[in-house]
Amino acid sequence: MDRPTVWSVDRIIQGDTNQSEEQPSEIQKAFQNFINQFRLDNVFIYRDQLRSNILIKQYFLDVDVAHLISFDEDLAHKLANEPSEMLPLFEAAVRECGRYMMRLGGNPDAHFPQFQVILHSNSNLISIRDLDASHISKLVRIPGIIIGASTMSSKATELCIMCNHCRNTKRLAVSGGFSGISLPRICDAQALDAESEKCPMDPFFVVHEKSTFIDQQVLKLQEAPDMVPVGELPRHILISADRYLTNRVVPGSRCTVMGVFDIYQSKGGKGPAAAVAIRNPYLRLVGIQTDTDSTTRGSAIFSDEEEQEFLELSRKPNLYQMIVDSIAPSIYGNQDIKKAIACLLFGGSKKILPDGMRLRGDINVLLLGDPGTAKSQLLKFVEKIAPIAIYTSGKGSSAAGLTASVQRDAQSREFYLEGGAMVLADGGVVCIDEFDKMRDEDRVAIHEAMEQQTISIAKAGITTILNARTSVLAAANPIFGRYDDMKSPGENIDFQTTILSRFDMIFIVKDEHDADRDRTLAEHVSRLHMGQSIQQEEATGAIPMEKLKRYITYCKTRCAPKLSPEASEKLSSHFVQLRKRVHDMESSANERSSIPITVRQLEAIIRITESLAKLTLSPMATEEHVDEAIRLFLASTMDAVGQGSGMSQELNEEVGKVEAELRRRLPIGWSTSLATLKRELCGNRGYGEQALNRAIIILSRRETVQLRNGGATVFRSGV
Repeated sequence: MDRPTVWSVDRIIQGDTNQSEEQPSEIQKAFQNFINQFRLDNVFIYRDQLRSNILIKQYFLDVDVAHLISFDEDLAHKLANEPSEMLPLFEAAVRECGRYMMRLGGNPDAHFPQFQVILHSNSNLISIRDLDASHISKLVRIPGIIIGASTMSSKATELCIMCNHCRNTKRLAVSGGFSGISLPRICDAQALDAESEKCPMDPFFVVHEKSTFIDQQVLKLQEAPDMVPVGELPRHILISADRYLTNRVVPGSRCTVMGVFDIYQSKGGKGPAAAVAIRNPYLRLVGIQTDTDSTTRGSAIFSDEEEQEFLELSRKPNLYQMIVDSIAPSIYGNQDIKKAIACLLFGGSKKILPDGMRLRGDINVLLLGDPGTAKSQLLKFVEKIAPIAIYTSGKGSSAAGLTASVQRDAQSREFYLEGGAMVLADGGVVCIDEFDKMRDEDRVAIHEAMEQQTISIAKAGITTILNARTSVLAAANPIFGRYDDMKSPGENIDFQTTILSRFDMIFIVKDEHDADRDRTLAEHVSRLHMGQSIQQEEATGAIPMEKLKRYITYCKTRCAPKLSPEASEKLSSHFVQLRKRVHDMESSANERSSIPITVRQLEAIIRITESLAKLTLSPMATEEHVDEAIRLFLASTMDAVGQGSGMSQELNEEVGKVEAELRRRLPIGWSTSLATLKRELCGNRGYGEQALNRAIIILSRRETVQLRNGGATVFRSGV
């Protein structure tokens, strides 16, 4: 079937002459009847669509397979099982209908190219994993993410070839897909004129000007990350798109493709792939539906009953608490963190300003704390409940894996982009565990994604910008494994100010020793292990997981709250107070806070306020929402800022005296051992060792001293 050769078939049928097979002309007539007669609410959908498409010179017809099923079930069944034979007949039928319409309109000589039929459907989806030999030459519908798109190329549908010797021309039709065509080796002009000189072997060459071409593009579709089983690599399939289906999608877009599952012979392969009987699968595209916004993921279609149920749910007075109780009900306590996660799942309102500037609506949360405080479990739960989510661990994530990488195609040697975790989770949540174990250069890669919500690439000659509209939920351990109360947040947190300012809420989770709390926690955990359901006992009235997932999607697609004037006034006055508080803390501690309070933090409180309003489907964010947002912010980030100010005033004064002593003791350019300083200042002068360590840290931050030989030597480097 690969090489076009002459083949024949007997027209005289032996035996039973009453064949049930329909002739092609009859099938074509059935398709014409469908186009001309199908109507919904007295509107002839396809007749009107065809007329308007011809007028704007768009020669295609977009058909819903469900309409064809309701019109003629047998015809739809034939189309699904024999698409290669039926689609050309369907396209011929569309062309005939178009010609007839133009004739009625008084334009009988209108030139028509070949029409394209584009199909879409809501039938069952098939995973790339489940495609097997039984699906070959059938119509299939597959969901996934486009990870690569080739440049546009022109593919011949009809070649005009000419003989070099006798100038005899002939036309060859080219079949679809990836299979090529071979030119005839012998010129057939001798059969017409026996006296002419014999033409040599392989005389034909292609006359491009007289051939017919169409656009073609090769796409690469990969399974969505949430469909890949644990421990498996995601699979992908090549897609051949032509004519009006080209340039519809870009890498990173989630879509559902519909096409004919077909096979082609690979050229120049080695090993079993090059064997004659082995064919590689691909998909011949007949329709593509892109999810307009990733947050919907095709599930934004809600029934009337569902909408009614969600509206009733949004009016419940204790909805906020119900949602918080539904978030990881098996994890004890952590109420404020669960409230922050609820805000992160719903998100604020994204805004585009008149000058084109974008303000993000996604909320980023950092959980920083002791081991054994269920940080990773919370992240895993969010991965399950968020409509789109990707979970990754810091140690196993590189900058390219989080943002995007440039790959080279083995066949065409072209470069193409493959999106990383942030691109694939566009419109959802990225959960990054072990955030502190990431290398600094990898962590810097997500700076832009967290604030501007884009990822710009400039490598291998590719300069482009990808969307990464995601919320980031990160979990990290302090620098010493456990949080040290005697040290300031800056000494506990090993992150730069640049990344900390991008988190809307920073929670410091400590493993406190409290007998009553420990007893309750122990009972809770033992009950969990005994198999008793905690949810019924403690989270009464909590919302089931699937319902909550749908409710989050519903709120994100239907509601974008705005701030009321009173709420706005309250926020601005509160922000001024916050800045003043931080300034006072910094001046009393005699050092800059490692967790900054900037305008980003004001925007963070606004986003939290909007998410609290969105949670109840309220179009306006009121003062009540602002109060709760401010309370959450004070309990998280402001609490983290104030952690280090627990040092007593006496210790601060002692640190100041030790600083002055060190400056006097060490002239610029001199160095001494840390052991000598400890002996002199702590042993002889009576200063505390903690005050000395703190003074050295403060001076090294100001670049007054440098620690050398692994901290054993102190060198005075500046003023």
